[in-house]
Amino acid sequence: MSVSPSLTPTYTLQRHWVEQARKVPSPNFNARPDPDDIALIVLHNISLPPGQFGGPHIEALFQNRLDPDAHPYFEGLRDLRVSAHFLIRRDGELVQFVACDQRAWHAGVSCWQGRENCNDYALGIELEGCDDQVFDERQYAALKPLLATLMGHYPRLSRDTITGHEHIAPGRKTDPGPCFDWARIGA
Repeated sequence: MSVSPSLTPTYTLQRHWVEQARKVPSPNFNARPDPDDIALIVLHNISLPPGQFGGPHIEALFQNRLDPDAHPYFEGLRDLRVSAHFLIRRDGELVQFVACDQRAWHAGVSCWQGRENCNDYALGIELEGCDDQVFDERQYAALKPLLATLMGHYPRLSRDTITGHEHIAPGRKTDPGPCFDWARIGA
């Protein structure tokens, strides 16, 4: 479902899947050490190739189907096995890859408030974008109600538990980057 900037979508969680999201299951997940320990939301940005939007490459990456010969940049991703729970495309479309009670592989080596291995207890939300371009209004229009839905469903989540990849992996990651407007989501 893509989002008109004037419309605010509403989302419903059912068995840890957002009913309104397009489901594109990823094989890149495993069980959380404690499936009830969902205590953090990590925001990311992604574009494949870098700085280019649209196309099938992000979904292909998360499904281990990315053709390394399709673009020179993709060779460096050949053996990468990653995923996120959600992707919000430039037009506001919400895609879900991994059920929220499962551990998606998005954070890598990470630490939040002294607690390591953020994948164990975090939900990962990718925004189609890059560090040096503003995000689309429709992405914020989709992100805000998604965050509200997740916070309403998982009691350990709040505005204070929303962070960026750059904050849990400083020096290693820079996303969602300086063009992400944190004030737009009230975090």
